[in-house]
Amino acid sequence: FYQEKSYIINGKKNQIILYTREWELKTHSISIVGIGYVGLCTAIAFASRGFKVLASDIDKNKVALINKGKAPIHEPNINEQLQKVVKNKHLKCILNRQEAVLNTDITFITVGTPSKPDGSINIQYIKKAAEEIGEALSKKDTYHLVVVKSTVVPGTSEKIVKPTLEKHSRKHCGKDFGLCVNPEFLREGSALQDTLHPDRVIIGEYDKKSGVTLQALYRDFYGEKTPPIIRTNPPTAELTKYSSNAFLATKISFMNTIANVCEKIPSVDVTTIAKGMGLDRRIGQLFLNAGLGYGGSCFPKD
Repeated sequence: FYQEKSYIINGKKNQIILYTREWELKTHSISIVGIGYVGLCTAIAFASRGFKVLASDIDKNKVALINKGKAPIHEPNINEQLQKVVKNKHLKCILNRQEAVLNTDITFITVGTPSKPDGSINIQYIKKAAEEIGEALSKKDTYHLVVVKSTVVPGTSEKIVKPTLEKHSRKHCGKDFGLCVNPEFLREGSALQDTLHPDRVIIGEYDKKSGVTLQALYRDFYGEKTPPIIRTNPPTAELTKYSSNAFLATKISFMNTIANVCEKIPSVDVTTIAKGMGLDRRIGQLFLNAGLGYGGSCFPKD
């Protein structure tokens, strides 16, 4: 997926050999397993920049809607973007996950990971996706990279996804196929823009080749505007996602606590306090608006 080339520069007194690593991504074919908020935005983003994307989902109605250029989620301008990539055939949605894997070289797992009644994570959709991807890999002779983008607790990718892939593919991770954790940091209402212009990319690689492959994909995708890329191990990447969401939820809860204090002190304005705090570069202005608290599909469960 990359090659090293040497260049010799002859000088009058010295001969200098310069080594450069040239990234050459050999594939632009991507499959997405699970077309919810994260999956659809990921698929549209890659397709909008010329990548061939095969999306797959078990919901027939959702698949039909997407192929008609109608998004099953609400995001600014997402229908317009979806219609463009469907029309130019850069994005197609199908029901057969194995077909999606067999016809691509990199697969993103973006299925949901809801909470159980006791608050623990429900990984049945992750396990099912890994089983089907593994079965598809058993029929492939070429290297394939599997990327876990769903939010999972630390250790899930190495202890559950990896052995499941190996069992159903009868192949070895790190040799026959690659595995990375690549958490998303999207906000509802700006998810597509967050995908196209992220603050950072976190890559939790099972082995070096897996990390190199995914980093090459993102360098090709973002070009000169590639954000900072952090390469680490899978559990660190998995916990980075939870840590980010927990910290943002903490900022919201903290500011609401300050708002409750302000209500007991005459003439104290919580908005001015938030502004005064936010101008501190160590704190920042985002997520300091006192209000109803946090909600949505991620903060409460994470």
